[in-house]
Amino acid sequence: MDSTLTQRLTDDMKTAMRSKDAHRLGVIRLIRAAIKQREIDERIELNDSQVLAILDKMNKQRRDSIEQYTNGNRLDLAEVERAEIEIIKNYLPPALSEAALETMISEAIATSGASSPKDMGKVIGLLKDKLQGRADMGAVSGQIKAKLGA
Repeated sequence: MDSTLTQRLTDDMKTAMRSKDAHRLGVIRLIRAAIKQREIDERIELNDSQVLAILDKMNKQRRDSIEQYTNGNRLDLAEVERAEIEIIKNYLPPALSEAALETMISEAIATSGASSPKDMGKVIGLLKDKLQGRADMGAVSGQIKAKLGA
């Protein structure tokens, strides 16, 4: 049974083929290849949360590439990465607001009983699945550290 996200990607790929949208088609094929690679490597069929993890990783890779290209004064390549991010974002859930993120972090700290930076793993463990694709985990990690007084 295909996940709904995988099915949506397949449908969007067909639409991109019909409309001859080569850029969109290329990005969707990259996403589907990453999903298929993981399914073959692990001999499993991915569910939506696992597909979200792949999309999140691809999004992060592109953000990192944009930074590298911008620092290297290759704005043309940075623009290509930005365009790919826009397509990938279509498959990610909406980003959380700062207030909602702040509330979730505070609740996770209270639930886990975390009191020092050593307890960060507990807090991140509680938040990881809830925030998948909805927030930059690097930034979340920094916020947790600040709250725990690192």
